[in-house]
Amino acid sequence: MRSVEAIADEIIAREGGFVNDPDDPGGATKFGVTIHTMRRLGLDLDGDGRVTVSDVRRITKGTARKIFVDHYFHRPRIAALPDALQASVFDMYVNAGANAVKVLQRLLNQMGRSLAVDGAIGPKTITAARAATAAAPGHIADAYGIARRNYYYALADRRPASRKFARRRDGGKGGWIRRAEEFIAPRYHLTETEHRDRVAAWD
Repeated sequence: MRSVEAIADEIIAREGGFVNDPDDPGGATKFGVTIHTMRRLGLDLDGDGRVTVSDVRRITKGTARKIFVDHYFHRPRIAALPDALQASVFDMYVNAGANAVKVLQRLLNQMGRSLAVDGAIGPKTITAARAATAAAPGHIADAYGIARRNYYYALADRRPASRKFARRRDGGKGGWIRRAEEFIAPRYHLTETEHRDRVAAWD
């Protein structure tokens, strides 16, 4: 498996530079690190006693990498999951927080487990994930990626302001969907027609 630092660098590349989209609940963000995360961690980079958009603009890739590795990989115990799941769960945790784990727990429940969907990786979730991976080693990463894609579509169903993240202006796949499909084998990618059919009700 690639190192967690390498995966973090890929996340930073996917997230891109500074953005402050009013429709994004994360608020001002740079390299995937939100202003809310910086406030929680007390990252006052300009030393003015407050964590503001100015501090978000100052964050470096190195700082973002350390935040992701420490607080979005090791702290939520993603390292305890099977290797096949780690990269996608890690990527989604940066993007959607504990919902990344809830998506996994719901998937495992659909596979016959009985887990609390609480967004926390505890012993039961770890055991269930390892058992599911052993039972379907060639499929668990795809199953999670598909569940993740479905989560994004459902979120956009409920929240019209988020639809631009799932569907481009020209009707094609938006960033959320393309991002999920980076972790799904090509044979399970939706065709453009299937995607457009899925979002047709948004018009």
